[in-house]
Amino acid sequence: MFAFKAAIVVLVLFVAGVLRDRRSFANAVLLGLALALLALGTAERLARADDAVSRLVLLAVFALVAIAPLLVAGYLVVNGVTMVRRESLRPANLLSLLVGLGILAVIGFRLATPLTSSGELALSATIVVLLFGYVSFQCVSFVLYAFLYGRLRVPRHADFVVVLGSGLLDGGRIPPLLASRLDRGHAVFRALAAHGSDPVLIVSGGKGGDEQVSEADAMAGYLAARGFPTDRIEREDQSANTEENLANSKAIMDRLRPGATCVIVTSNYHVFRTAMIARRIGVRGQVTGARTAGYYWPSATLREFAAVFLSYKAVNLAVCFLLVAIPVTVTLLHHAPAGPTAVHATVAVAVGHEHRHLPAAQPPQQHMVRASICWPACRPAGEEHAEPVSAFSTHTTFTRLGADAWAHPVSGASGERALSSSSQPPSR
Repeated sequence: MFAFKAAIVVLVLFVAGVLRDRRSFANAVLLGLALALLALGTAERLARADDAVSRLVLLAVFALVAIAPLLVAGYLVVNGVTMVRRESLRPANLLSLLVGLGILAVIGFRLATPLTSSGELALSATIVVLLFGYVSFQCVSFVLYAFLYGRLRVPRHADFVVVLGSGLLDGGRIPPLLASRLDRGHAVFRALAAHGSDPVLIVSGGKGGDEQVSEADAMAGYLAARGFPTDRIEREDQSANTEENLANSKAIMDRLRPGATCVIVTSNYHVFRTAMIARRIGVRGQVTGARTAGYYWPSATLREFAAVFLSYKAVNLAVCFLLVAIPVTVTLLHHAPAGPTAVHATVAVAVGHEHRHLPAAQPPQQHMVRASICWPACRPAGEEHAEPVSAFSTHTTFTRLGADAWAHPVSGASGERALSSSSQPPSR
């Protein structure tokens, strides 16, 4: 029941975070953690149930978890091929294809590792799986919360509508992606006006090296051609990325109406990261999204997640370092050689036909035992596979007790044999 109790606590923190500021990435992490704990608690309850139905459901859940990475990988590979066919062969359009192939590579590496007896490969597979699990958790949390954030209600009252640019075609034409943003911005403007606000619409986008006009000018012309009142348009034409879009638009809002609020319009895949940037630079507003072609969404969303992941370099690098360091440290400690005072091996002592075990680590003094000592790993070359001998045998066996101690036979009365310690192995 611990998992369920922990999930409730995390859900409370999640709700409090959303009410405080729904633009925080911490909300996404809390949502992912809460869902993971709920899934763990459900699996635990099903495992404890005695009825066949619960066991069958648990088996189905485990099967789904096992094949989910394969399904996601297959979907991303197919989507990557579609992106290349419909868009162009550019690095940005290959992202979903490369991620899908990467997931298949991780799965194949993990399945192939047990077929070898290499400890190095086993350690590498453990590290890869841990890193893959961490990044996957972050990505799933981001996608789920971005989906949720994009469906939260748009504020009914705001002073500005800010529409973000996205590049032009042939140096001056509005592409479908940007047209969708402008149409959405126009609809938000009308909704705010219907609820009594007197908003101003800011079109934000500078002029690229291959563009004849700025994005802001082209966007203003698109809106004017569709009946939008030109006196309600402000142009921000100096920005080159999302952060500059928002920072420059904030300067315009502060100049016209200090302390104003706004609704920011962008594409649906870009909504949550835009909200995070707006929060960071102090823009008072929420973000809403315009529809994007379905085939374009996976690759664009992966780009958004990569940008968010890299924006928290210090935290993510620290976590990844720990995920690498912990299994490496455990492996090194497990295989570390024992010192002369911490030898945990035992030596088999034969007394007549009976066997008992004595600890190998002993102080350097003579020990009278009626036996020969067999420790194959420490015997002289050629005698590693010798069989134990009886107490009264004259067979000679040398055994190393520690880093600087060697046991060798010493004459004893009535066939008894004694052990003494010396710093060098005795000569044959």
